[in-house]
Amino acid sequence: MSEKRYTINDLLEIMETLRSPNGCPWDKVQTHESIKKSMIEESYEAIDALDSGDDKAFANELGDVLLQVVFHAQIAKERNAFDFDDVVNEICTKLVTRHTHVFGKEHAGDEKEALDNWEKNKKKEKGLKTYTETLRDVPKYYPALMRAEKVQKKAKGAGFDWDNIADVYAKVYEEADEIKEAQANGTAADVEEEYGDFLFAAVNLGRFLGVTPETALTKASEKFIDRFEKMENKAKADGKELSSISLDEMDRIWDEIKHLS
Repeated sequence: MSEKRYTINDLLEIMETLRSPNGCPWDKVQTHESIKKSMIEESYEAIDALDSGDDKAFANELGDVLLQVVFHAQIAKERNAFDFDDVVNEICTKLVTRHTHVFGKEHAGDEKEALDNWEKNKKKEKGLKTYTETLRDVPKYYPALMRAEKVQKKAKGAGFDWDNIADVYAKVYEEADEIKEAQANGTAADVEEEYGDFLFAAVNLGRFLGVTPETALTKASEKFIDRFEKMENKAKADGKELSSISLDEMDRIWDEIKHLS
């Protein structure tokens, strides 16, 4: 006997049952606000599964992302706002109206032209009449590095960008110096502001180098964790606890590991 294969209709029915008076005590009391963080968390978990190379895990996590869509749609249906069919209609409409080079009379000979058409149609649909409006349209819920990169790309569309990478390097150095100045003579708020400017400049540098800041920083964090683990293991192999050795000793072990990796 073959295992039952569920469909999207099954998922919608299950969600409706969970939200019913006789459903799950937890599911039926949730609101848009109470579960909104889950949308972010499940999206990150899906990307983590993608990077793992495990297709079954990836499919599983994509299911969790889809559940969040269905969950919100069910809550909206209960308050007579919209339902899942409306969600599907919205995305299908968007795909058709923004791909005018596929479903319309415009042309796109390469990826850049296709993206230009998408952005042009997006601005038209959202009623974004100024470049500033396109910058403000970048969601604040994005991770800060990702949002900074997108804001910079939108500004580039207006022609506001550095002429060459040498100027970007100079700006990074300038902002680093301004952090030192704020630390020496400014307030905590001044330091925070200048540090933010430094990070914004660093994102610009990454963009010019063709590096995605969010991805690069994630890899740097993973590299740090891996090296830290090796340092701790080396200390244990020498019969020592990491917390019991000096910073100079930790630095020595760290440099050994760094040169071997």
